Parts: sequence; C-alpha cells; structure tokens
Amino acid sequence: MARQISIREALQNQQHAPLIDVRSEGEFAQGHIPGAISLPLFNNAERAEIGTLYKQQGQQPAILRGLGIVGPKMQQLAESGLAHARDGRIAVQCWRGGMRSASVAWLFEKVGLQVDTVVGGYKAFRRLCLELFSTPHDILILGGKTGTRKTQILQELIAQGANAIDLEGMANHRGSAFGSFETVEQPTQEHFENQLGYAILRCHTGQKIIVEDESMLIGRLHIPQPFWLQMRAARVMVLEWPLEKRVQYLLQTYQIDPERFRKGLTSIRKRLGDDRYQRALTALAEERFDDVCLLVLDYYDRAYGFGLSKRDPATVQYVSADDVNNHLRAVMGEEVNP
Repeated sequence: MARQISIREALQNQQHAPLIDVRSEGEFAQGHIPGAISLPLFNNAERAEIGTLYKQQGQQPAILRGLGIVGPKMQQLAESGLAHARDGRIAVQCWRGGMRSASVAWLFEKVGLQVDTVVGGYKAFRRLCLELFSTPHDILILGGKTGTRKTQILQELIAQGANAIDLEGMANHRGSAFGSFETVEQPTQEHFENQLGYAILRCHTGQKIIVEDESMLIGRLHIPQPFWLQMRAARVMVLEWPLEKRVQYLLQTYQIDPERFRKGLTSIRKRLGDDRYQRALTALAEERFDDVCLLVLDYYDRAYGFGLSKRDPATVQYVSADDVNNHLRAVMGEEVNP
C-alpha cells in the first residue's frame, strides 16, 4: 500500500522520489510544484467530460467512464512511472490527494515501485506557499539604479549557494518597460507564486534572504503582498556605479532590437515626456544606442530615487558596485564565498 506523506516531506524527498503530477495538462500549466513531472491521468477534454458526467449523473457513472478512459492508457502510464522512478521510488500527487493520485499509485505499486502519495496534493503546496509568504524572514535588499549589475550579482550569489532569490528570473521579466524583450512568456501569477514559495522553502533557515529591489509589479505579475511588505521594511544595500559604466554594461549585456525597443519607448512615452521620447526615437533610428540608454536611464534613475526616498533612511546603505562582494561578506559572513 502506498505511503501517505506530507507536502514538506515530498519536497524534501524530490531528489530520491521524483514527484509525479497526475492532473491534466491545463491544470499543470496554470501552476505546479517546481520540479514535478507532468503525467496526466486525464487530459483536459477527458477531465471536463468526467466532471460534467459527475454533475449530471453522479459519482458512479463518472467513475465508470473514467475507468473506460484509463484502461487503454494503463501500460503507458506504468512504463512512464518506471522510467521516472529513481531506485524504485516515486511520489504521486493530484489536486487534493484524492482519487487520481490513489489510482496511479495503485498502478505503480502493481509494477513493483515503492510509492508515496502526497496528503492534500497540490492544494497543500499552495497553502504552504501562502504560509511562507507571511512567515517573518530576515531579508536583505540588493538595490541600485538600472545597470548596476544587480541581477548579475544576484545570480552569482545563487551559484555560490547563498540564500538569494531572483524574482525577475522567476517572472521572465527585467522589471521595466523593456523587460519583456525575451521571447519566453511570463508564467501565470499562480506559478510565479509557486516558484517563490519553493525558493523560500529551499533557503537555509536562520540566514538572510537576498532579493533585488523591486516594485510590487514585475511585468504583469505581482509579488505576494505579505512578502513584498517585508521587502519594503528590509535593509537595502544600494549599489552605486558611474553612469558611463552603467551604459557600457547595458549595451554589452542586452542586445537592442530597434523595433521592440521602439515599442518599449511607446509604453513609457507619457512618463518620458514628448521631448525625451522624440529624442530617444531619433537616437534609436540613427543607432546611437548609448544616447538612447542615457535618455531612458534619466527617467528610470529619477523613478528609482523617488521609490528609495519612501524608505526609512536608517535602512539604506550605499556601497560601490565594484566592492559589493566585500560588503556582502561583512553582512552575511560565511554565506557568501570570496
């Protein structure tokens, strides 16, 4: 018989017992546990058919129809379970730990796998995320104007194993009107929250969590309010770097697609003002990309300065971007490598 485990235990065991999500592909796309493997028992259309049958005729006809759908799939499902299992171990979850996960767990056991089922399923994970957003955390904000290498530094910290969370990376957005240049779509709000909750859970207890200074909105996604309010009250390490270096860094790091950049300029036209907007368009047409950057940075620098002015001055520390690693080591000790 499959062993029932909590969502926390399932997440702790993911490396040893891969987590199989048996919900439909639509449910999975809306949001899932990071690292989970999608293996739908029913696809979107089949799930809708069974749901309608349940409402109109009751449980028994719905179960019988479900068996009729699953029967031809059983061999393929079992083979997929065997392929994904690690040393004969596997875990299964559905929406709330009900009939779908129990059915697949029974099948996996029949082919010799050691199976865990997650009590409460995906719904338990969602509850855990909401709990984690409201739990008090010791947060350090990495701030600074656009082009001060905040994202690069954050990614280096993550590679070193520090408690650092890349919110913009999770959101697939750079956090400005020009942030959605990448072809990758932003995730759903639900899955963005899932990634954040998962990252918080992965952080080492009792150590600072480093995140980049953000407004509540990153593209069309919003940082969950309880966590964002903690970010607003946290200590800020503001990186300072000369304007010339910032422009050079931006031009080297981001390829400028004139058409997409033009659309980005249009989206902030009112905030830029007509004069700056027209000058930026002219510079873009003439491929004077450094001048475009200077014009846009002027707007974003003022906007960032205004946001910073709303913070408690006692929580703000200004440091050179060239010396940020030394400052981080002083604050975090062994958590950041040289």
